[in-house]
Amino acid sequence: MRKILIIEDEPDIQELLAAYLRDAGYEIVIAGDGVEALAQFQQGAFDMILLDLMLPKIDGFGVCELIRRESSVPILMLTALDGEQEQLRGFQMEIDDYVTKPFSMPILLQKIRAILRRTAGGMENNKCLHYRDLTLDLDGMEAVLAGRSLDLTTREFELLQALISSPGRVFTREVLLAKLWGYDFFGDERVVDSHIKNLRHKMGTDYIETVRGVGYRAAKENP
Repeated sequence: MRKILIIEDEPDIQELLAAYLRDAGYEIVIAGDGVEALAQFQQGAFDMILLDLMLPKIDGFGVCELIRRESSVPILMLTALDGEQEQLRGFQMEIDDYVTKPFSMPILLQKIRAILRRTAGGMENNKCLHYRDLTLDLDGMEAVLAGRSLDLTTREFELLQALISSPGRVFTREVLLAKLWGYDFFGDERVVDSHIKNLRHKMGTDYIETVRGVGYRAAKENP
């Protein structure tokens, strides 16, 4: 499920956007000011940001600038400021689109889908795998959890990839050994337990569940 951060200080617009986009199948997180927005951004991996300009504490341009220092996540600005100067400034800060209020929800939804299609194409080319706040770059063999890069060995990366590729599926130790170590591996199957322990320690969060007497699984994202 695609995850969108809505940064908007007006409760009525927050509620409208959240309800409409949830109905369209998106996971929604809301921030009501610039400081909260940056905190939410640091805590989660988002597929898109809807950003109002006239925000308390830190305005939308300030939020955009700080986010762009570390991320190319798609940003769609929503604002009552319809002047050319504001729009040009937004695009100079590498936003993806600029929508002025009042706006049509169906048209906004189509803009969101169009932007996500473009970015999805890029992710497919880069072969990225997403699970909750975790992103695996399969080509670069890099793992990022909630904006934090994980220092994984090749085997740990492959083990994590196998589990999150099929959330809810239970993998026995034997299956994981055959899949990752090869059918001719004659070592102790507890090597899987050791790698799981290391993964949990490095991630600092337990996305991997132990199924007693059977093996391991990544929980379904929406049980």
